[in-house]
Parts: sequence; structure tokens; C-alpha cells
Amino acid sequence: QVQLVESGGGLVQAGGSLRLSCAASGRISSINAMGWYRQAPGKQRELVAATASGDSTNYADSVKGRFTISMDNARNTGYLQMNSLKPDDTAVYYCNAVGKYYRGSGYSRGDFSSWGQGTQVTVSS
Repeated sequence: QVQLVESGGGLVQAGGSLRLSCAASGRISSINAMGWYRQAPGKQRELVAATASGDSTNYADSVKGRFTISMDNARNTGYLQMNSLKPDDTAVYYCNAVGKYYRGSGYSRGDFSSWGQGTQVTVSS
């Protein structure tokens, strides 16, 4: 179906910035929505930011004003720009995408919902 690969995580000091990327590959017809989630040790996975085809966006209260989600539909890639990072932002970040893909060798389309493998973000104080 559709595979997602995240990149851009790493170690950064508090107050720094990182930009995460989520590249989708496969027989993609359209990506209708993309979300970034994170999971810290011992905590449940939580939604950080989401966008519908790069238009409407919503953010967790804890990241509003610091994180920006965007999509490059031509490249089937989503981004999460993270500024003013805090130690509490430390987590594994996952992207999720939903949309349509081409089935088989023709133009029949099906729905997909895919997750990436995650990328570690560590913010030191």
C-alpha cells in the first residue's frame, strides 16, 4: 500500500528547533490528511498536530505557537517544524497519513491509513 518514513529527529537543547519530515511512497492517489503524534516513555501516544491536505490545521494546546504542520502535496511529504523546544517535548514522533491509493495495475482506488516507524526527539535542559 503506502509506506511512510520519518526523518529529522535528534538531540537538541531546550529552546532549539527541529524539522521533522514524513515521506510517503507507493501508488498514492491522494493524501487527504496527515497527523503527527508522539509517545513519551510511560505515556500514551498523543496527537501533536494534524492537517487536512495542508489546509485546515489543529494543534495540541501544549505545542500551539511553537509547532507548525505543513504538507507538500506534490512531493507526498509532510513536515513538522518544531521551535522553542522544551524537555517535555522529548518523545518518539510518529506520522500518520490517510488517503487513497491505486490498487493493482489499474485505476481502482482504495483507502489507506499508514504509520511511520517513528523518529526520536530528545530535548536537553
